[in-house]
Amino acid sequence: MMTRRHLLAASLGAPMLLRPGVSRAGSNGSGPIRLRALYQARGRGLSDLARARMGERIDVWGFMAPPLKAQSRFFVLTKMPMAVCPFCESEAEWPNDILAVYTKRIVDVTPFNKKIVTSGVLESGAYTDPETGFVSMMRLMQASFG
Repeated sequence: MMTRRHLLAASLGAPMLLRPGVSRAGSNGSGPIRLRALYQARGRGLSDLARARMGERIDVWGFMAPPLKAQSRFFVLTKMPMAVCPFCESEAEWPNDILAVYTKRIVDVTPFNKKIVTSGVLESGAYTDPETGFVSMMRLMQASFG
């Protein structure tokens, strides 16, 4: 039997289901994926989830690191807010808590401490950005964010 209490609780949670970017499933219909879920718990390898979703469009939670250069079509997604960009590393030193994100349009910079959901096609393997020289081991292509 539905009581007023049940109806009130259901109506308070309903707007959360309609938020943009959250309705698209990132991992088994459960919402956006956390960055750490794309990497093995130990070492620098890809997780089973990342290997299974390779080539698919996925949604990932994270924070936009400050861009390497202005008017760029790419940024780095981090698991924690970063006020500076410490990610100019070689592929051998690729950290397991970031993700390169390549967009179709020039990136409108988001404050480094604002959590965003990024959606794109997951790719892996060494790739050097021709404009910046940034080396990535895993990235989202054709991405959008909000």
